[in-house]
Amino acid sequence: MNNKTENIILRDLIIPGDPQIIRGISNSTGFFYADEVDVTEKLAKECLDKGEASGYYFIFADAPDGRTLGYSCFGPIPCTRRSFSVYWLAVDPDHQGKGIGKLLIAETEKKVIEMGGKTIYIDTASRPLYEPTRQFYLRCSYVSEAQFKDYYDIGDDKIVYVKRF
Repeated sequence: MNNKTENIILRDLIIPGDPQIIRGISNSTGFFYADEVDVTEKLAKECLDKGEASGYYFIFADAPDGRTLGYSCFGPIPCTRRSFSVYWLAVDPDHQGKGIGKLLIAETEKKVIEMGGKTIYIDTASRPLYEPTRQFYLRCSYVSEAQFKDYYDIGDDKIVYVKRF
């Protein structure tokens, strides 16, 4: 932890208000399409309703006053033995650039390893808006291993980043 993140509380227990908080953070970033924001909330509700049976896990970064500043959503990839995906990672725009994303990804990696994971896959977009996101994953030692042309839309490729343990 650095001085900016030393008071951040990480938790992996999802609570009833979290789906709406996740929706708010996801929407506030300006990165996600409306249907993607809907999915972030839906996955959180599914996790809240079904627990581990949902296949979705969350890590939250909370301020000392209890406000959630960011989250990650991850889980094992169905029909694989030790591969996981980070489905979503978002930090409130007012708190970006302060190390919270790095805390979240590090804690996510720790949990994946504890769950027997050996590889993490992260998909992101090729749009210019996502350049800081792509640089973030590179700084966190992920490697770009695949690119699918026009995946999200014409001119918006899917880029897959991978990290092996």
